Amino acid sequence: MRILYAESGDFATDDSQTSAKSRPIFRVAPRRETAREPRTICAMLDLLAVIDSLTRLRMEQMTAAITAVIAGVLFYCTTKPVQGHFDYTFRIADALLRGHAGLATKPPSWLNEFVPVHGRYYSVFPLGAVLANIPAAIAFKLGLVRAWPARGLAAAIAAGCTFFFYRLTCVREDITALRRVLLAVFPVFATWTWCNLGFAGAWQIALGFAVLGQAGALYHTLVRRNALLAGIWFTVAVGNRTELVLTLPAFLFLLAKYPPTLPKFVKGEQLRTFALFFTFPAALLLSTAMYNWARFGSITDFGYAHIPGVLNEPWYQHGIFSLNSIRWNAYEMLFRGLNDLPTFPYLKPYGFGCSIFLASPFLFLLFREDGQRRCMYWIIIGVLTFTLWAHGNPGGWQFSYRYGVILLPWMFLLITENGPAGLSAIEVSLFVVATAINAIATYEFLWTSMIRV
Repeated sequence: MRILYAESGDFATDDSQTSAKSRPIFRVAPRRETAREPRTICAMLDLLAVIDSLTRLRMEQMTAAITAVIAGVLFYCTTKPVQGHFDYTFRIADALLRGHAGLATKPPSWLNEFVPVHGRYYSVFPLGAVLANIPAAIAFKLGLVRAWPARGLAAAIAAGCTFFFYRLTCVREDITALRRVLLAVFPVFATWTWCNLGFAGAWQIALGFAVLGQAGALYHTLVRRNALLAGIWFTVAVGNRTELVLTLPAFLFLLAKYPPTLPKFVKGEQLRTFALFFTFPAALLLSTAMYNWARFGSITDFGYAHIPGVLNEPWYQHGIFSLNSIRWNAYEMLFRGLNDLPTFPYLKPYGFGCSIFLASPFLFLLFREDGQRRCMYWIIIGVLTFTLWAHGNPGGWQFSYRYGVILLPWMFLLITENGPAGLSAIEVSLFVVATAINAIATYEFLWTSMIRV
């Protein structure tokens, strides 16, 4: 006896000895028709998975955006741009819009780092730091602002950094939402970034753009891979702090690693990725060479040594960069302490530096043993630190070691990858203490006259 299936899904038996007249009229459905249903179900499941993934992505981006906006508003309300009148880059950006690389008239006396050459006055800031201020210069031209919006620019940088740091926590999928928020705000509010970026001078704004550029480049390299956008943000970072070109091998290494979902990375696709990444950095390199030539007659001369009287300062007696400077910089960055007070707020920083671990005890979490790329991160931190230490001046008027903010994106990745999935008591405790210390420093530096030269 044979079971026959009808198109309707019913079935009947068919005896081979039954006559043709009494045989039920059923026909076997084609095999391809029965196989269509599993394929349809799989397609529907795939569609649901894609929708779920997009929904989670949108929710994460929304959470990151909300966290960033709150951080930016908080930063704006708690800082005062006491150095906002040092608007070197803004003035040159305004001059570039008029087709000039320098100022035709003598700048105010407090802008003493302008270099006079053949009747014009040039800034020693790199071209990228000037270009970052072009939007502000355009807003000034349109009458939207009356001067350099230093405070708003610093707050926008703080918000942008918070957004990218939140999204960078996605290098690990198991981290809880609360720990993502804590990690996202720590580089801005639990480190010396809060106070120093709050000064809002041209030097601090350039450092802020350098941190923002690195965070954006790392996000588009490690989380949402896009070689072109990674190259744009890398250009922002290097354009504001030239020494960050030393991180280029790390970005190329991370981009060269094929996505784990693919069996191999096609060589042609790898070359295309590198080409996209280098598009904007190469353009900035050529533009900077022409900019340097227009200012000082050399494509490699950034002009720092031409600042009037700078080489006569005691910390530059061995040159702008010197191995003799390492000991002093190391002391200011790692070992200088804080002054204590008998009354509130009980702590008083020294105006020219203090240990980054006193300024942010949260950084002690760097030394936990975990993280799949910790060796690479430590190498980058070491190379950049050595370069910073070789500079003759450890940073001038500052809280802690302001140059060290360019290390924070890599420190962030170390702490993100070497910690637990959820919040731990030690992380929360160190975060609270670090935030309190930086709140006190921000208050004393920006809102009082407690700390003097």
